[in-house]
Amino acid sequence: MSILRKATTLQIMTMSQNLSLLCVFLIFSFTTPSTCQNTANHDCKTKGMFVFGSSLVDNGNNNFLTNSLAKADFSPYGVDFPLGPSGRFTNGENVIDILGKKLQLSDYIPSFTDPSTWGGKIVNGVNFASGGSGILDDTGALAGNVTSLNRQISNFEKVTLPELEQQFGNNNSKEILSDFLFVVGSGGNDYSLHYFLGLANSNVSLEAFTDSVTAILSAQLKRLHELGARKFVLMAINPNGCSPMALARVPTQEGCVENLNRASTMFNSNLKSLVDDIRPQMPGSNLVFVNAYKILSDVISSPRSYGFRDASNSCCEVRQVSEGGTGILCKRGGSICSNRSEYVFFDGLHPTQSVNDVIATKAFSSLIGDEVYPFNVDELSQI
Repeated sequence: MSILRKATTLQIMTMSQNLSLLCVFLIFSFTTPSTCQNTANHDCKTKGMFVFGSSLVDNGNNNFLTNSLAKADFSPYGVDFPLGPSGRFTNGENVIDILGKKLQLSDYIPSFTDPSTWGGKIVNGVNFASGGSGILDDTGALAGNVTSLNRQISNFEKVTLPELEQQFGNNNSKEILSDFLFVVGSGGNDYSLHYFLGLANSNVSLEAFTDSVTAILSAQLKRLHELGARKFVLMAINPNGCSPMALARVPTQEGCVENLNRASTMFNSNLKSLVDDIRPQMPGSNLVFVNAYKILSDVISSPRSYGFRDASNSCCEVRQVSEGGTGILCKRGGSICSNRSEYVFFDGLHPTQSVNDVIATKAFSSLIGDEVYPFNVDELSQI
């Protein structure tokens, strides 16, 4: 009987220890945010992304803005996206969605203006981007209600950051944010929806305007750094002069519209220089410049080598200026091409999911200095 009692006591103690371990495991699982899935090729050091910018990286923020004309929450947008029309300005996933998968994040980054974006949903990060917006506060006014880059950063500071600190149980934002990527994709609309519409001072040259916009962006990046951002991904402006919208507005011109592309290359040159110039002013920071301009230009100049057939026409039926549109967005419920993976542009300005995949893949893993500088996003995520 004594031996039996000792054995029974030992079993009870072992069961008790196992139950205690199980409780600890469950408590840890439910209280520690899980944001990525470990793989042999990626160690999941990056917790998530905070995204700022315009339509190329917007994932639905404008859906919830009243009086905004810059929306993509209708068919045929999202025809190849699992959730249908979501506010992404393409047929499927945008660059941010694809980057998130390559970083092994567990879900799509939620949009800030979505009322459900709070609590545990923000542990992978939040997307603040707004189609039609710019670096300048008054850029995009013709598109109605859009959220400027300054306001996006303010939303991050005043709303998301306190909530994030609560989720991680840490009031030191600098400790939390060091493992997040801050992706900024803005600037194109400051030219197309501001400078080239004559909204800037008529005496300001393109060079002076570009320097001014770059200086403002520099101050905005420093503001994010002060809040705790350490890893930045800066997206170049696309070659908008080669878009179907630009080609349609100057039908007699052969090739791309030079003045639009000149503005883009001027801004992109400043942006690349900013990577080196601003880093000493932002201790502990690392910045990556993604030359989306070159990547997309290479696709446009040699589409078949990338698996594309059409690099000048939009896949969807676009609502033209003569029809009350802008020549950019698809017609609501309009027709679309069936071979979308062979088209470079989905609407008058925005690339298809297939092109977004090329850009995101290059951003993540390219070893070519003209495409990513000074290194790629994967390397940035491991720092």
